[in-house]
Amino acid sequence: MITKRMLLVLLTAALLVPSFALADTAPKPPEGFTPLFNGKDLSGWKGLVEDPEKRAKMTPDELKAAQAKADERMREHWKVVDGALEFDGKGDSLCTVKDYADFEMYVDWKILEKGDSGIYLRGSPQVQIWDPKLNNVGSGGLYNNEKGPSKALEIADKPIGEWNTFHIKMVGDKVSVWLNDKLVVDNVVLENYWDRSKPIYPTGQIELQNHGNTLWFKNIYIKEL
Repeated sequence: MITKRMLLVLLTAALLVPSFALADTAPKPPEGFTPLFNGKDLSGWKGLVEDPEKRAKMTPDELKAAQAKADERMREHWKVVDGALEFDGKGDSLCTVKDYADFEMYVDWKILEKGDSGIYLRGSPQVQIWDPKLNNVGSGGLYNNEKGPSKALEIADKPIGEWNTFHIKMVGDKVSVWLNDKLVVDNVVLENYWDRSKPIYPTGQIELQNHGNTLWFKNIYIKEL
């Protein structure tokens, strides 16, 4: 005979199983890395205010006012869905609150057909994300380079609609990118898009960018070097 006490124990055990399963399967940062995205909300992120050159010319009060407006716009177009950042394609880039110098980062991303996106490093474009069918060129290249290499070494993208993983390393002005464990950018100088006469900025925010299409990011981890 099952007593009330035994029934209570069984019910408690049944309720605990899903919790343990979720804890065991939750993604964990690689050793030495910290999360940039908590999988729950937009903590640690802000909206885009102009470009680095224009921001540098603003007074503190002007920047504060502009940031408040940018954050409001950010919340209209970026949200968290099933543990991932989802962008509706109608707003601006999502930016880290903190600036970074030398770093390594991992980020998973997913796009739709004809998707066109990128990741700005130190506030500058960009590690390219796009549908390879658009130009027969894979994602990961430093698209806005003019003097140095701008294209990925190979097409390492997974089929549209599947998750891809970037591993990006930036030291000084040079960037290496691995897409789905394949090297697609090998220690290439990232040029300063905003002022071609200057080298890339020594520090700056990381931005998740997009051109008018829905896309998703998750599992974003960083290690400062």
